[in-house]
Amino acid sequence: MRIGLIAIDGCFGSAIASIIDIVRVADGARGDVDPRIDPIELAILGPKRRVTTTASMTLSVDHPLSESGEFDVVVVPALGTLTAAATNDALQSRDARSVIASLGRLDEATTRIAAACTGVFAVAETGRMYHRRATTSWFLGPEFLKRYPTVALDLDTMVVVDGNLVTAGAAFAHIDLALSLVRSISPDLAQHVAKLLIIDERPSQAAFVAYEHLRHEDPIVVEFERFVRARLDEPFNVAFVAQSLGTSRRTLERRVRAALNLTPLGFVQRLRIERARHLSATTDLTSAEIALRVGYANAETLRSLLRRERRRS
Repeated sequence: MRIGLIAIDGCFGSAIASIIDIVRVADGARGDVDPRIDPIELAILGPKRRVTTTASMTLSVDHPLSESGEFDVVVVPALGTLTAAATNDALQSRDARSVIASLGRLDEATTRIAAACTGVFAVAETGRMYHRRATTSWFLGPEFLKRYPTVALDLDTMVVVDGNLVTAGAAFAHIDLALSLVRSISPDLAQHVAKLLIIDERPSQAAFVAYEHLRHEDPIVVEFERFVRARLDEPFNVAFVAQSLGTSRRTLERRVRAALNLTPLGFVQRLRIERARHLSATTDLTSAEIALRVGYANAETLRSLLRRERRRS
């Protein structure tokens, strides 16, 4: 497999380094796992001969972007931004527009595209994610949906594979993305690399998502979140909540879906799971006591929901 890793000035330094290290360890270890595994080559692609990352790491570019089509996989790492405004600005830079144009010219039949964190925004700019499943940085989910409303965004899952498109979550999900690429070559090799580098399996972003930090500007959704957070131990009735907020059920459902890509009930369930996990980790409460504190009559109901979430992720 030939992997082309795109790098532009200001890209996330640890993202570049982690992908390089994992792929090169995999190539070095493949003979120990199965001598029949073909070599794994990695090269740096970019719009100029040398680029500097956020960690002040300077990289020599091996191939221009015009040669991206010669690789089996092209990887787009994070742009090095942490806010919606900075990400939108970065997407308008000359280098980013060159990357987006080169991605748009790739033949989907011969080249896979992989991206993580804010790099997923660059791929979405090409239009290739139309009605496709994807993930990105959980805290930029609302901005992503605003820019690309036709994408089926999954903010929980760490790595989403949809055909020849592979996307991963925030920042250090680049590690999961790189392992996913190795796994597509050989599951045994990916497992071996994970053991060598002591990489734990992290199939979901859900444990890291703090919904109160999601960036959205809808006042109804803000009030809805405040209302249900204060009453997680009470039965949830969407019509009652909508009436309490001075809006209609239909409006509430539509606005919550637009801002968070979840139904109101789905959002409440995520908040309950978030609080249940927090209480389990920070208190000595029993499962039954935790269940009552997050709105479930018995512990088995909560356990069933937690199992369903694990299977979904």
